Amino acid sequence: MLGDYVTLDAGTGCVHTAPGHGREDYETGLKYGLEIYAPLDDEGRFAPDVPFFGGMQVFEANPKVNEKIAEAGALLRRDQVTHSYPHCWRCKQPVIFRATKQWFISMDGTGLREKAIDQIRRVRWIPAWGQERIEGMILNRPDWCISRQRAWGVPIAVFRCESCGHHLLDRKLIDHVAAFFEREGADAWYAREVAELLPSGTSCPSCGGSIFGKETDILDVWFDSGVSYACVCEGKEHLGVPVDLYLEGSDQHRGWFHSTLLAAVGTRGFAPYRAVLTHGFVVDGKGEAMHKSRGNVVAPEEIIRKHGAEVLRLWVAAEDYRDDIRISRDILDRLTEAYRKIRNTIRYLLGNLHDFLPGRDAVPYDRMEEMDRYALVLFHRLAGKVRKAYDSYEFHVIFHSVNNFCSVEMSSFYLNALKDRLYCSRADDPSRRSGQSALFEIARGLLSLIAPVLSFTAEEAWAYLPAFPGKPESVFLTDMPEPVDLPDADETAARWERILAVRAEIARPLEAARREKRIGSDQDAFVVVAPGPFEDLFEHRRREIREVLIVSGLEVGEVSGPGVYESAVFPGLAVRVEKAPWEKCERCWNHTPDVGTVPSAPALCERCAATTRAS
Repeated sequence: MLGDYVTLDAGTGCVHTAPGHGREDYETGLKYGLEIYAPLDDEGRFAPDVPFFGGMQVFEANPKVNEKIAEAGALLRRDQVTHSYPHCWRCKQPVIFRATKQWFISMDGTGLREKAIDQIRRVRWIPAWGQERIEGMILNRPDWCISRQRAWGVPIAVFRCESCGHHLLDRKLIDHVAAFFEREGADAWYAREVAELLPSGTSCPSCGGSIFGKETDILDVWFDSGVSYACVCEGKEHLGVPVDLYLEGSDQHRGWFHSTLLAAVGTRGFAPYRAVLTHGFVVDGKGEAMHKSRGNVVAPEEIIRKHGAEVLRLWVAAEDYRDDIRISRDILDRLTEAYRKIRNTIRYLLGNLHDFLPGRDAVPYDRMEEMDRYALVLFHRLAGKVRKAYDSYEFHVIFHSVNNFCSVEMSSFYLNALKDRLYCSRADDPSRRSGQSALFEIARGLLSLIAPVLSFTAEEAWAYLPAFPGKPESVFLTDMPEPVDLPDADETAARWERILAVRAEIARPLEAARREKRIGSDQDAFVVVAPGPFEDLFEHRRREIREVLIVSGLEVGEVSGPGVYESAVFPGLAVRVEKAPWEKCERCWNHTPDVGTVPSAPALCERCAATTRAS
């Protein structure tokens, strides 16, 4: 007999075949018509009718077998070898494989396989490769063995005729037993006698006998978890089947996702879930599995004690769960910094809305300063990206998008450039209210976007958001902002992307001037620019460019001589940075020609003098 599992690179290549004691041997036995002989009982002893060794435990019998072969003159050689042998992971005892009778659900007899494949193709699999994986498993799996030989579990509610061995199994009998289970739980099978569990007058349809025994096998535990949807969701208010999402590790294509699919398709005709999300496993910072013996386990309670629950939640969202998920103290420290940046951005937004009442002070979008309109364009781009990421369960995209928005687009650009208007203009100045209107819309929307991840932070901040008509008590009672196509958004964004490109180039000579101590801060600077390809911007948007540069003076003119910065990125753009020739206003810190022109406020510029008089 030929077995393709036998190789010539170890041993002789000739092996014994025991069809009742090994899967490959069993399949070979079926192929060659051998008897499926399994002479061991549940205790690992040879059956009484086995010649010479009946009743012996299998490992006790091994030396006796050798003696019997020698006695027959058939023993060629006996040796002791050490080799790998399967052991029970719990009790560490050797495992003996044997063929036994089991209960099966047919995959093809009622078309279960075909129906399951059809339903798999109707489900959304996240990541998409999950569909191919589970589909391959369903296509190639044998019939579903649902029985296990254990001392306790959910019983297979079948009775066996003691006279002829016929099994009683029909819907009426199952419903009768199920009624006991509903009242008393599955323990009723063990606590009650057969006569109580069977409907009165039951007889064997094969031989007419009336004495029955209980099936001792239990259901596979995967069947238990596979029908959990029926207990948890079916017939429940606000729930129902199919559910929106099943979420588990990538090993569950073979486990829970698999068993629940077959159980639901077989009994309900459809998959119990609309979508299935699969994640990797948590490993340490080097990508190695965590073990207490290695000392590389990072416990959630330790993270919460040191960093707080929000950082733990942020870590879950920040990692790409499609692969194994790394965690280490360095990773958590970096996330803590990211969390602080997001939290501080929210604090800044709220802190500058302390005197802002939306119903009284809000400026309509079409009357806002253009920089404020651009900030709202950036926010609505973020809202669209984050909403899409939530819909596709790409939580790491949410984290990186929000972090970038807070760190780069808000803190490094907009909020920094807005400070002069917020801090130094008159409280009700239209340009200040314009900035506050943008800050309010951004704060309100941003809290809704981050609430599923940074729940405590969003809820706490929501309490400090200025009241507006219909403001819900909790951020969790709001809807996430829908991305809006703002008027002229594309033109505004294109123009401001050019302004920011100019800003980035002029920032280089400003930084050099600070480094060389020619100026202290950017507000000490007077900048002269040869605009090159940005002439149109400097003609129509010079005030906005000066605002984002945060310099005291900006002039377009001829630039030449030593110390001139010539852009390598935009040929024709040249910059000279000088120290502003005017006095510094003690309130706004800008250097302007009008500082000291107001007799009652000789240390202030005209704007600050008027603002302080008004206040």
